[in-house]
Amino acid sequence: MRIVVTGAAGFVGSHLCERLLDDGHEVIGIDALIRDELQRIGVRNAEAAIAHPRFKLRTENLLSINWDDTLEDIDIVYHLAGIPGVRNSWGEDFGQYVINNIGATQRLLEACKGKKLKKFIFVSTSSVYGEKAGMVSEDAIPLPLSPYGVSKLTGEHLCRVYWHNEGVPVVILRYFTVYGPRQRSDMAFHRFIRQMLTNRPVTLYGDGTQSRDFTFVTDCAAATAAVAAAENVIGETINIGGKERASIMEVIQLLEKLTGRRVNIEHSGGLKGEPMHTWADISKAERLLGYKPKVGLEEGLRREIEYLTSRYLETE
Repeated sequence: MRIVVTGAAGFVGSHLCERLLDDGHEVIGIDALIRDELQRIGVRNAEAAIAHPRFKLRTENLLSINWDDTLEDIDIVYHLAGIPGVRNSWGEDFGQYVINNIGATQRLLEACKGKKLKKFIFVSTSSVYGEKAGMVSEDAIPLPLSPYGVSKLTGEHLCRVYWHNEGVPVVILRYFTVYGPRQRSDMAFHRFIRQMLTNRPVTLYGDGTQSRDFTFVTDCAAATAAVAAAENVIGETINIGGKERASIMEVIQLLEKLTGRRVNIEHSGGLKGEPMHTWADISKAERLLGYKPKVGLEEGLRREIEYLTSRYLETE
């Protein structure tokens, strides 16, 4: 199949492109490299995909690209592009979330009207749920705690509007705390590992008892890629979670074990806009996508440490 992936040079997007290529698809990746970090590193995340004969990368903005030409003869669209992050979504910065998470999504959905797409997969986030007790299924009422979560939930609503009214074959995926190689530098594990390997204090938001359902990036990419061939998924919302949960303090202890380094913790404020706990019910992903996460937390952290040591810290 011919597939478009927006956000193809990003953390999850680059892994997804590789997985889709491994599955035999032809992939057109689109990424405007809007975020500061992507402007610095360019298309490094997508190097493996770029070297593949069935991949083409277009560095164009979703708000100005000619979608009619881009979507010609396309079977599936994966829409991952957007501005991520809870802490930066407050105040004036929210304008960028409105433009890139809401406006760009609406423009793409509008372009998909009347096209012969098999599926339009919108990647959302567990941030739409807000604070929930226990395991969370897809029918839980969304109550986001941050402007970022609001922007992604708005994207979900737009998808449903275009499915019900225009027949765009939408599938919504909600990711739970993805980590691993190529993780953004503002994300907790990346920060922790960098700080530990450079003998700096670990910056901790909250008291460390907050827990997350951590999803290794190759598991996430496998689940996302599986939507391409899945049956009876149009109109569905599906959680993509990981193999195990842990508190942030338990993660820091694992990192100490894996790096052989003790850390000093520097507390830096609370959890504004973030829930204390997340826990994904992934039974629907298991049933509809055949999803079974394979990488446990310790193994996943080891792989991220190896990646950051070889690709990031050597340049300092």
